[in-house]
Amino acid sequence: MPERKSRKDAVRNREAVLKAADALFASRESPEDVTMADVAAAAGVGKGTLFRAFGDRAGLLRALYEARLEPVREAVETGPPPLGPATPPQERVLALLDALLCFKLDNRRLALALEGGGVSSSPYQPEHYERWHGLLQAVLEQIPGLTDSGFVAHALLAATRADLVEHLAGAERVPRERMRAQLANFATRVLVPGSV
Repeated sequence: MPERKSRKDAVRNREAVLKAADALFASRESPEDVTMADVAAAAGVGKGTLFRAFGDRAGLLRALYEARLEPVREAVETGPPPLGPATPPQERVLALLDALLCFKLDNRRLALALEGGGVSSSPYQPEHYERWHGLLQAVLEQIPGLTDSGFVAHALLAATRADLVEHLAGAERVPRERMRAQLANFATRVLVPGSV
């Protein structure tokens, strides 16, 4: 019985930490303003509990990012068109990029912290990047006449990098719908062999 209680406590603590971290990232000007001590205090847990559950700040960021991304991942893996696997490849590539852009617009501070906050020595190594790249590459390989699907996947994902999204949405004040349209236009040109 004590083991079951400790598992329940661990699940409850994890949920409390993710909820607290989510609120803190949403309310702070910069992702760097959120410390592990802040999260532990907001969640009502000790810092030791936080470090045992997530390892470090990078682990917490990844867990929060993955929790927020879960509905998108479910739609991509098993959902209906335009994100789901039954969608024609060109249409699906556009939908995947749009979903990723919208996710990053809705989660700007968290995406910036994860992609640019020293979580990895390279923005191309984290699991979330590899997953999106692999998915895009697999869908791109289904488009007749399109070559170099691995490079094309990298190039298309570069248009959704968190630092670019932040620059366009923040400094340049590009409206959300315009940014989505620009990405769709760019990707459409890339997907038509010989058009770029």
